[in-house]
Amino acid sequence: MNDDTVAPLAPDIDHTPGIDWDAAAGAFDDEPDHGLRDPGTCAAWAARLRSWLPERPADVLDLGCGTGSLSLLAVEQGHRVTGVDSSPAMVERARAKLAGRDAVVLRGQADAPPVGGQRFDVVLVRHVLWTLPEPDRVLRHWRDLLRPGGRFVLVEGVWGTLHPVGIPAGRLTALLAPLSPDVRVERLSGDPVLWGKAVEDERYAVVATV
Repeated sequence: MNDDTVAPLAPDIDHTPGIDWDAAAGAFDDEPDHGLRDPGTCAAWAARLRSWLPERPADVLDLGCGTGSLSLLAVEQGHRVTGVDSSPAMVERARAKLAGRDAVVLRGQADAPPVGGQRFDVVLVRHVLWTLPEPDRVLRHWRDLLRPGGRFVLVEGVWGTLHPVGIPAGRLTALLAPLSPDVRVERLSGDPVLWGKAVEDERYAVVATV
């Protein structure tokens, strides 16, 4: 790692700019919060997701879905999921993980998902928005993918000390203010079970209804 590369306090490969996602796909689920292999971590994410998603069965668009772990939790809670990821290797693993479920996984970019005229009840995005240029434009596009009364579920944070990367909760709520009359922030840093370790950086979820 050179001096120009951000070094997060608790390094996770989904916080590293410029990573080769196809090469990373094989080890992606080794991170506790990616593969959700630990029963406690899996249960913690399932509980959070249950509180963020609608109680009734909903159409969920999971952007930057990776290997599909959150998509799988959503399907297991009765939702219909469309996952999108730009990496063919990630898409392959997500499709295998979701095989036989009420889900489809597409290859495409998170900021321009290949869903045509389809509309959704939830746009679910974890640790992706901060990597995209013009997040205000991206959020407007994602809003147009939601049905009336739909919601954003955005899991984001800020990582690093000397050169922090990410998007602070205050900035994200400001970007959402013109799009949503109801924006709620849930702090996640204080729950080590979610991450498989204690974390000191800013991690949070925003749920915003449009």
